[in-house]
Amino acid sequence: MNEVDFLLWVKGPAFTVAVVIFVAGLVLRLFEILSLGRKHNFAVSKGDPMQGGLREMWRRSIPADKATFERSLFTIVAGYVFHIGLFVVIFLLAAHIALIKSVIGFGWPNLPTPVVDAFAVVTMIALIAVLVHRLRHPVKRFLSKPGDYVVWAVTFLPVLTGYMAYHHLLLSPQMMLGLHILSVELLLVLFPFTKLMHAFTLFLSRWYNGATMGMRGVKS
Repeated sequence: MNEVDFLLWVKGPAFTVAVVIFVAGLVLRLFEILSLGRKHNFAVSKGDPMQGGLREMWRRSIPADKATFERSLFTIVAGYVFHIGLFVVIFLLAAHIALIKSVIGFGWPNLPTPVVDAFAVVTMIALIAVLVHRLRHPVKRFLSKPGDYVVWAVTFLPVLTGYMAYHHLLLSPQMMLGLHILSVELLLVLFPFTKLMHAFTLFLSRWYNGATMGMRGVKS
């Protein structure tokens, strides 16, 4: 298989398989979560569940207080940096928007490529810093499992290979682009079955907890 054949394969059959696994796994995981249901609450509602859920989604998205921010400064800042960076790189690059549009039928305005390129560099730096911090922090290193490092790797590789493909580094443009697409497909395949799934369950769980507290009249 030459470089052109490899690129055609990852853009064709491999991409289709990855998307099918991603969608099927996503639907399965969400079905498992939502099918658990919850017991009917016979108590009279003392508050607004919707308001409580929305409040909790917002509250949990910012540091609880100054002490928490100071105690976990690196984790909070680095987390925001690479999450925002990933969002920009994935959803605001013109080529990515065009691909998404070809799948779902609509798109949105993009940022200039040099701006997204800068976000990619910052994102990679933040991800490397997070990994080093995890390896050097005794408690986080003890709690980390192999799956945590796999999640880090499959998140980092698409950004790295995309940056290298754009700047024509190391390998030929065709091979580097093919490796970039393949790394994205690996991310899609593993996404529903790893901690990456939190991208879909994060706000769902926060809203549920907040709605429960809101129903009880408790400000979470």
